[in-house]
This record gives sequence, C-alpha cells and structure tokens, in this order.
Amino acid sequence: MYLIMAFDKPDSEALRLETRPAHVEYVLGQGGMLLGGPFMSDDGETMTGSMLVLDTQERSVAEAFVDGDPYNKAGLFDKVEIRRWSHLIGSLSDPNS
Repeated sequence: MYLIMAFDKPDSEALRLETRPAHVEYVLGQGGMLLGGPFMSDDGETMTGSMLVLDTQERSVAEAFVDGDPYNKAGLFDKVEIRRWSHLIGSLSDPNS
C-alpha cells in the first residue's frame, strides 16, 4: 500500500473549495482507493491537505494518482509525500456507508 500526504499552500482554502467537486469525482473514479480524507485545522473547520491510502504495490501508481489529481493540477499543494505503508493495527469503517 502507499500513503499519499498532500499539504495545501497557505491561504488556499478558496482554491480547495473551488476544485473539490472535481477532486472528489476523480478520487471516487479511481480503483484501489482504500481510504482518504482531508487534513483539518485544529478548529476542525478548515481543510489543510489530503491523505489517501492506495491499495497498490507500485509507487508509480501512487505517483500517477497524484499527477492526475485535480487539486495537484490546480496548484493547490505546497508539498506531497508518497510513502509505502503497511497496515498493522485496527480497521476503519466507511463514514459514508
């Protein structure tokens, strides 16, 4: 699995909100998505980045995912980290189900 952590540029909330529908459509249309969601400010109100876990053994798949993300194409991200990740403890349920 690969973990993608993308951190927004400062003061970019308007760009994130404007681009969000295209981003969500893109994410939902990709295969292999295990979980994902936004990083939030401490007050729980402002989205400040994104975290996604992809079910792939290939780093190139995670890199291609980031390259195609509308948030990335719009220039929202200040920094993106892609790291291989191994799930060890716990499980998560889908909050949308």
